[in-house]
Amino acid sequence: MKEGPDIALIGSLVGDPARANMLAALMGGHALTATELAAACGVTPQTASSHLAKLEAGGLLRQRKQGRHRYFALSGEDVGHMLENMMGLAASRGHLRTRTGPKDPALRKARICYDHLAGDMGVRLLDSLLYQGFVHENDSDLDLTEAGRKAMTAFGIDVDALETRRRPVCKPCLDWSSRRSHIAGGLGAALFSRITDLNWARRIRDTRVIAFTPKGETGFLKAFPVAD
Repeated sequence: MKEGPDIALIGSLVGDPARANMLAALMGGHALTATELAAACGVTPQTASSHLAKLEAGGLLRQRKQGRHRYFALSGEDVGHMLENMMGLAASRGHLRTRTGPKDPALRKARICYDHLAGDMGVRLLDSLLYQGFVHENDSDLDLTEAGRKAMTAFGIDVDALETRRRPVCKPCLDWSSRRSHIAGGLGAALFSRITDLNWARRIRDTRVIAFTPKGETGFLKAFPVAD
């Protein structure tokens, strides 16, 4: 490509297996140290530092210092959105791992995607918002309706605050495991935060898995019904 954005550069950064594993490890939204990321992708700390420098220079990561440690995170929601879409594309083309792990069914049911809910439960959440008329599709985007503003406020979400931020209030994000969309943007993040505040679900340590309690799942399904 001789003109326009350099997608080859982004492709080369994501295309290295070690760097791809690092980026995937950061999809959970938590910042990690270079040592933790080295362990996640099975390389030495020195090799990890080289990869991290390239990812940061390419604008995919940001870092912050805290005491003696440096923590790395995805540079923004758009990077997480790109990675989730790439995972969906890979899955749809049959490019899957040859071995599945014990966490795979749990990841497919519910997981964190940067800062919002993904997996079957995330897809259901968007399906319900559409079904109840709280959001509506506008071409390839989503808009929060007036009924949705009232319902989200009643659910404990500060919609006015969401609407003052530069971040989109709601947007679709293609779910890699179901190959359908879940809800991202400020509303997606706020809904996930509210769900955890209600103790309906919690994140399993050192994974992207979101585990719902029996009571929490009942509450979630009641609050977010879908068409039969």
